[in-house]
Amino acid sequence: MAAAAFGAAVTVMQQSAVLPLLPRLQAELNVGVTAVSWTFTISMLVGAVATPLFSRFGDMYGRRRMLLASFVMLLAGSVVAGLATTLPVLLVGRVVQGFSVAVIPLSIGVVRGVLPQEKLATGIGTISATIGIGSGIGLVLSGVIAEYTTGFRVVFWVMAALAAAALGTGMIFLRDPTPPQGGRPDIPGAVLLAGGLVTLLLAITEGQSWGWASARILGLFAASAVLFAVWVAVERRTAEPLVDIDLLTHRGTIGASVASMLLGFAMFGGFSLAPQFVQTPASAGYGFGASVLEAGLYLLPASLLMMVVSLASGGLIRRLSAPYVVAIGAALTGVSELWLVVSHAHVTDVLSSMTLLGLGIGLAYSALATMAIEHVDPARTGVASGVNSLVRMLGASISGAVAAALLAGHVPPGAALPSVTGYELGFGLTAVGAAVAAVFAVGFGLRGGGPGGRHRARR
Repeated sequence: MAAAAFGAAVTVMQQSAVLPLLPRLQAELNVGVTAVSWTFTISMLVGAVATPLFSRFGDMYGRRRMLLASFVMLLAGSVVAGLATTLPVLLVGRVVQGFSVAVIPLSIGVVRGVLPQEKLATGIGTISATIGIGSGIGLVLSGVIAEYTTGFRVVFWVMAALAAAALGTGMIFLRDPTPPQGGRPDIPGAVLLAGGLVTLLLAITEGQSWGWASARILGLFAASAVLFAVWVAVERRTAEPLVDIDLLTHRGTIGASVASMLLGFAMFGGFSLAPQFVQTPASAGYGFGASVLEAGLYLLPASLLMMVVSLASGGLIRRLSAPYVVAIGAALTGVSELWLVVSHAHVTDVLSSMTLLGLGIGLAYSALATMAIEHVDPARTGVASGVNSLVRMLGASISGAVAAALLAGHVPPGAALPSVTGYELGFGLTAVGAAVAAVFAVGFGLRGGGPGGRHRARR
């Protein structure tokens, strides 16, 4: 349990560690806001594809084996990024790192196999807490390293060392009592899903610079729609699909799926916008001119509360039910983002917003993990967790692309920095996403039936 939680936390760190570094990356690599945003977005995009693929591999070949493979990918990607001197090489490293994101659903599958039923909610909550723990440590660690070093590469070397520690710990302690099931991987499904995501995110990210009504952008949106439609058709006809579409849309899991996607959008939207906002010089009319370290510390309340709340939420989930806890967490998340739309002139505004964000995401994420699998046969836990992680990564990927597009679209002529309107729109969109997540959690989650009425997905 401890080995799985440590590995999951290290994996999440690589996602958030780049966020405080975006302004430094932009200056050192001499690229624009849109280009540098891909250092965050591309890892999320790869994670969205790798999560169901590696989850399927976990069912086929054993979850322990795939967990160790994920740690190897994280180590290799960190080394490549640590050696990078150009944006393309850095993006290659981030692509390889992105494959490690599947650690979380794989770990949940292992935990469900080793813990007794009465401790399952707490165990799943602990793994879910690593999303907050890893995100927070990644932000602060990145800030501390940046404060006392120049450049950005040291962050990735530290990540490489942590990945090596996770790999060594996993080799010694990780166990998987569930025997491999065998089967065949759905490579066409993975290719189609990747194609749909790449075209969608490229259209969102480049819409402002290429023109939203241009043939290239409209073509990308059309291609994305076609690829996703073909992907759904292929998955429905594949004996062993990458993503079980019936599971994704089943009334017992659709509430968790949509809520997870929207909360991923809200969390990483806030986490990508807030560090850039506070690092903006006050001479721009907003922002506080914070250092990279200070930007990480601004998000520390959110990180600490996500950790504490996730670990302590098991009893609340048992008393209220997972859908209600998700809805409460989503509502608090929406209020936190809305706060920065209404008021963002003072340091206390950001700290108050991050405090509410930590409470909300901590509650919602810990309960989402339970909500995603409580109507699913134990043998399909890995697949269900993978689907839930997939949609969360999709939401996070879209949030990075949308944030970059909003900021790039609100840079006044002749100015180097976005106007405050871009940030207000970004925080406003994340607030709306969180509110809709609360509606879906209650509206669909409570209609899925009890744990006994499980959905038996086809094999």
